[in-house]
Amino acid sequence: MTATPLPTIKFLQRPTSDAWVEQALAHLDTILLDHSHCERKAAGVAMNLMFRYPSSTKLVRTLTTIAQEELEHFEQVNQWLERRGIALAPLSAPPYAAGLKAEIRPQEPHRMLDSLLVSGLIEARSHERLGLLAQHCPEPELAQFYRGLMASEARHYGIYWILATTYFEREEVVQRLEELATVESNLLATLYPQPRIHS
Repeated sequence: MTATPLPTIKFLQRPTSDAWVEQALAHLDTILLDHSHCERKAAGVAMNLMFRYPSSTKLVRTLTTIAQEELEHFEQVNQWLERRGIALAPLSAPPYAAGLKAEIRPQEPHRMLDSLLVSGLIEARSHERLGLLAQHCPEPELAQFYRGLMASEARHYGIYWILATTYFEREEVVQRLEELATVESNLLATLYPQPRIHS
């Protein structure tokens, strides 16, 4: 299939392949189940950063809102699962998230910067892929649902960028983002055999 290009997302070095779109559309139930896991994990990431950096006031206040929104999305996706008779169940994880987390440097303040940028990259990719699902999903109501969520994902990756530039010099943030974005694109260069949001 030939996808109509979405606006370029500056965080991402390589757009999602048509092969992913085809795989996702052929397995929408699995994609929905994986999406549920992704929203739950995203809420957990925001909360973990709040606990790790409790004296960073702007970070805590901002990520409190993100965690609440991610949990709301988790509930919304779970409602879709219930409507379609899909039981909550574990899924094998693609190497995407683990591969990005492996790039997070263990010593502060690098750990904080890398954690914010990795979170931002994941949100940016989520925004792109939910947009592709909204564009190509053959079920109008589900397509509309994805269209509504993609705006939130865009705001989320922007927030992680703002937090990174709040606590670190912009030049350092840009350089590190480029490095991590290369890793992110490389992790998606080979399509994971099981349909996932980040495969």
